[in-house]
Amino acid sequence: MLVVLAGVIAVELPEAIRRGRETGHDVVVAFDPFHSIAGVVFLLLYVGLGTWLGKGRTPGKWVMGLRVVSLSRERLTLWQCLDRTLGNGVSALEGGFGFFQYFLHPNRRNVHDRVAETIVVTERGGRAPVAREAEAGGP
Repeated sequence: MLVVLAGVIAVELPEAIRRGRETGHDVVVAFDPFHSIAGVVFLLLYVGLGTWLGKGRTPGKWVMGLRVVSLSRERLTLWQCLDRTLGNGVSALEGGFGFFQYFLHPNRRNVHDRVAETIVVTERGGRAPVAREAEAGGP
């Protein structure tokens, strides 16, 4: 999210400074990526395209050990990534209730994950736990 914040500021700050000089008011840059076309385009490029090119991971997800995976296809499609990104706007509606639904949904999926038919999973190193159970003589 810090990259999105930096991108929105880089796009919006020059315009805010110009408006401030013309009107004599203080410079104000609001962090609202859905407020301007530039913010939406930056979100689509960074998050949507970044998720697709990163095979389900943006730099932030990579650092946190998370990955977005498709529930309907073997690999994420570009459309799913863009749809999920735009779905963040839907999740932000009504005071962010779509993000809060993470705590209410049995599979911990937000609105934007359900819209795009995706889920965020934790990546773990090594083999799957099922393989370790089989080695230990488990079922």
